[in-house]
Amino acid sequence: MKLINIVKSYGDKKVLDGITLDIEEGKVTAVLGESGSGKSTLLNIIAGKIKDYKGEIIFQAEYENGMSYIFQEDTLIPWKTVYENLEFILKKKISPDKLKLRIKKYLEMVGLNEIENEYPNTLSGGMKRRVGIARAFSFPSNYLFMDEPFEFLDIKIKNEIMEYFIKLQNIENKTVIFITHDIESAVSLGEKIVVFSNKPTKIKKIFENPYPKEKDIEKKEKLKDEIEKLFL
Repeated sequence: MKLINIVKSYGDKKVLDGITLDIEEGKVTAVLGESGSGKSTLLNIIAGKIKDYKGEIIFQAEYENGMSYIFQEDTLIPWKTVYENLEFILKKKISPDKLKLRIKKYLEMVGLNEIENEYPNTLSGGMKRRVGIARAFSFPSNYLFMDEPFEFLDIKIKNEIMEYFIKLQNIENKTVIFITHDIESAVSLGEKIVVFSNKPTKIKKIFENPYPKEKDIEKKEKLKDEIEKLFL
């Protein structure tokens, strides 16, 4: 995917000021910036939710299967079970003979195969995020958009969920755009980390951070320090 000179304004207030970026297919691109820096605006432009902008977006991968989403908010349907939440989005895309096996496969991959008949109000916040990840990866799309999906989770739960995400991404290789203000999350998941300035937003710097992630703590801390300096 290529973004070419994306400009977005609300009235006379410019939000995005010439964003040009290559988003590599099958990789995780983390867009990192402070709250209000236009990250979600860019994501909504890419997803087609915002139409009135200047610039061009070129998609290399097939777009016909739509997109998967993981949001900050809980978007599970409360009156449907965990199984039925996945079934609801998959039944028009997956043949009936393969549907049950697909749902069970992805729930098992996030460690939730035993709670498929539970309702969302019985689940913890971390479990709901895991259902969201299973739902997003089970949907047969090339693109996955994530908007602050680990917000409000404690560090231990967040790290566990990111491990599940990495496990699934290593198998599915979706093109992921991950919006976050959290440097730790960006470094943990992003194969490319795009650092935004404040409004009007430009790209400050891009860091390459490919999988498999180095288990060198010193290297990870050095990258975090480099990024933190951009916000001083």
